[in-house]
Amino acid sequence: MARDQIDMTPLQSRDELVAWFEAGCKDPSEFRMGTEHEKTPFTLEGHRPVPYEGARGIGALLEGMKLLLGWEPIMEKGNIIGLYDVTGGGAISLEPGGQFELSGAPVENVHQTQSELMAHLAQVREIATPLGIGFLGLGMTPSWSRADIPVMPKGRYKIMTNYMPKVGQYGLDMMYRTCTVQTNLDFSSEADMVKKLRVSLALQPVATALFANSPFTEGKPNGFLSFRSEIWRDTDNARSGMMPWAFEDGMGFERYVDYALDVPMYFVKRDEDYIDVSGSSFRAFFDGRNNNLPGERPTLSDWANHLSTIFPEVRLKRYLEMRGSDGGPWGRLPALSAFWAGLLYDDVSLDAAWDLVKHWTAHERQALRDDVPRFGFKARIKDRYLFEIAKECLVLAHAGLRRRGRIDQLGRDETRHLEPLDRIIDSGRTPAEEMLEKFNGAWNGSVEPAYAEYAF
Repeated sequence: MARDQIDMTPLQSRDELVAWFEAGCKDPSEFRMGTEHEKTPFTLEGHRPVPYEGARGIGALLEGMKLLLGWEPIMEKGNIIGLYDVTGGGAISLEPGGQFELSGAPVENVHQTQSELMAHLAQVREIATPLGIGFLGLGMTPSWSRADIPVMPKGRYKIMTNYMPKVGQYGLDMMYRTCTVQTNLDFSSEADMVKKLRVSLALQPVATALFANSPFTEGKPNGFLSFRSEIWRDTDNARSGMMPWAFEDGMGFERYVDYALDVPMYFVKRDEDYIDVSGSSFRAFFDGRNNNLPGERPTLSDWANHLSTIFPEVRLKRYLEMRGSDGGPWGRLPALSAFWAGLLYDDVSLDAAWDLVKHWTAHERQALRDDVPRFGFKARIKDRYLFEIAKECLVLAHAGLRRRGRIDQLGRDETRHLEPLDRIIDSGRTPAEEMLEKFNGAWNGSVEPAYAEYAF
């Protein structure tokens, strides 16, 4: 998230929390998509992590991007920590270990997403290359230990770093060593949100397998195809996972509000200060029972910031965030938006996708999600391999995008952006399996070639 929210309107009732979500409903003619992707900076010489400080550090990179783009700097206690495009709505931000994130502007189609990505990468290279910085497109750093990785000067991350080891085994790995690509999609009503949320939750393991490319930890195979996905299974289960209750009767904005109210908080921001309230629920804060802020009631910005610290496989804000995929090479990133837009933005494909998953039980969905990090396409649900389901989903995505009929300047529809996923299905292997084959063959047991082959 690029910027913490700054709406200090005090909250008076639970109805206001529900209304916050309801305000996200849009007419289908106004549906947009936003693509977010993270990439790991590394030194071109030596393939080492890049510190924040110094003439060739992350801070200098952001200063250079500010001059190039003319975007508004996001500052925290004198440090530049991001950039915001006031006109278009896009943003650049830093993850805890310096992962460089583009939060794309809301655009109308996948062609625009690809154009935005290409422009961003050209701009980043223009500033980063003279600084000796490159970027890696993988779901996890393949060679560095956690101790190698610098810490970015953001107050929220200090609080999270202290809290994470209390609630899971892998929280610090998630923060400092992983990268993702996400797409954000709209809904037209509460019922539309519920249907899209259920379909995308159930099918998130398909996207995990299609984008799986984090099979290495500290230079060696880690036994998984998407270790980034495995990390989320033991990061903080109070705020992550498959939300089985979302498939129960009565699901809607109110049910999500009740869930979010009980998720432990990390922080409350006042001016430039982050107040550590980790472990205390938003419900307690809402009732004036937060021990660090006795008697104080939350604001709209506190609610929005809290929602940004909830990490289920699909996250509800005023849109839906697809969160199950490893980051990857630039040519594959627009394919995620194409995949989910094809499934969720066409009613025929959405209905067919729901028919595919509606008979799965909560236990079966969870078992599939638990198995996919290790087994990829070979994970099973009921009597089917995930590969068969992924192939069927890709057919539905193609059909949905064809019916959407969004044409580029050369007369091509959005299905062209699914081509990287078509190639994966044609090969029958996840990207991670291809990487492991290279590791055991042409790479001669080293992950160093990844810094060339998977660089942006």
